[in-house]
Amino acid sequence: MDRWVGRVALVTGASAGIGEATVRKLAQLGMKVIGCARRTEKIEALKNELKGTPGSIVAIQCDLSKEDEILAMFEKIRTEFGGVDVCVNNAGLGHPAPLLSGDTTLWRHMLDVNVLGLMICCREAYKSMQERKVDDGHIFLLNSMSGHRMISDGNSHVYSATKYAVTAITEGLRNELRAVKSHIRVTAVSPGFVDTEFILRMYEDEKRAEEVRNIRKVR
Repeated sequence: MDRWVGRVALVTGASAGIGEATVRKLAQLGMKVIGCARRTEKIEALKNELKGTPGSIVAIQCDLSKEDEILAMFEKIRTEFGGVDVCVNNAGLGHPAPLLSGDTTLWRHMLDVNVLGLMICCREAYKSMQERKVDDGHIFLLNSMSGHRMISDGNSHVYSATKYAVTAITEGLRNELRAVKSHIRVTAVSPGFVDTEFILRMYEDEKRAEEVRNIRKVR
């Protein structure tokens, strides 16, 4: 990690769960961490908690379903910090919205954040690195086990479709970087069930959410 000390990492969806844990660890290891979320109060609280750690934390409010806000965020990072060296595309969401009875607004929300928002962040992170001739940068994509196999619960297959898209985007991004002879690395992480707020949002029925938690505990 020594070569990353003092360099800039962007973590999306940084206010809770995996994103919050990632911000915490990178700051403890000495990076300048930009945490973005729609609500920044929890990131500010984490910043106060970790005062005195080798790195630093800055919270930026950003709705990843809106391209103009993403572009404004990257511009702010450019002017205040120089640019991004590491981009952790952690933000994602799921709604129980099946095909036959699902709400189009919920489908669109998942696609906007899980696919388009992620793609825009990848593009802008690459531009940031390219402009500064950073050839050792790293782009992370938080995928899911649902991006490799379906969960047969009747409600999550549209969410799963967005994660299958992330699987394809990951390989496509690697191929594009190879084509331009870039040494920027791409890593996808596909967790199983993680006991975070996501489970409650995905499974509105508290009983079903608890069943999912118990699956994780048994394993």
